[in-house]
Amino acid sequence: MLKVVKYSAICVATHLKTMLDKLKEYCKRTVPLTDNELKLIDKYFEPASFNKKDFLLTNGKICNFIAFIYEGAVRHFHVKDGVEKTCDLSFANSWVTDFQSFTLGTSCIMNLQALENTTVFVITKKNLTELYKECSKYETFGRIMAEQVAQRATEIAMSLSSDKPEERYLKLIKNNPDIFQRVQQKYIANFLGIGPESLSRIRNRIVNKRKS
Repeated sequence: MLKVVKYSAICVATHLKTMLDKLKEYCKRTVPLTDNELKLIDKYFEPASFNKKDFLLTNGKICNFIAFIYEGAVRHFHVKDGVEKTCDLSFANSWVTDFQSFTLGTSCIMNLQALENTTVFVITKKNLTELYKECSKYETFGRIMAEQVAQRATEIAMSLSSDKPEERYLKLIKNNPDIFQRVQQKYIANFLGIGPESLSRIRNRIVNKRKS
């Protein structure tokens, strides 16, 4: 017999506060914020949960949100000539959106898909505008965040154009040691710009090097 567990409103509120504290700590590390300024996060951000394989965003839609990943993993990809191209893989403490669609109000070409059960905090474009009006420090935070996202995109493009596949692989596992336990190998290979077979050869070659 299935056992149903009911959570009290207090329990839910306490858990939500704990989750929000993680976002507040992240923001506070980026720009100095007072306790009252941090409380604005409670006002303007909303939690959202996605099961594995659910989509946060699909191409053709207008992206009207920015999301902070509390826990989980998200794949960024677009489809070209019927083939999926993985542009990035994001994990906890990362921001996800389609900045071009979000900024210009145009249809997006990006898809954002949960690779495991994922919880995010979402702020809509309307709420972000209101947040900026209420506290200018968040405008500074938004600019820094946008710069970090742009830098990330540049680093990925530079790596694909100048690094060898093995170098790209080593950088990836250095930053995400447990990635193979969380992300399917075909997506990792796609992100690295190689086939699954080539990725297997690289992994085996590195393992053999470390044994010798």
